[in-house]
Amino acid sequence: MSEKKSVRPAEAAALLGVCRDTVYVLMRSGRLRSVKLGRARLIPVAAIEELLSATEEFAA
Repeated sequence: MSEKKSVRPAEAAALLGVCRDTVYVLMRSGRLRSVKLGRARLIPVAAIEELLSATEEFAA
């Protein structure tokens, strides 16, 4: 099976090392891109990588 292109907020939280509520705050603020598919909210893995790289650049 190929790697996932998007994940649900709970899985994104695990990847980012934050709680699920923080993922929703990041989505609402526009810092984390997401896509609405029916009732589900999906986060592209690329968006998680972008957030992590932006955070690393800020910390450096």
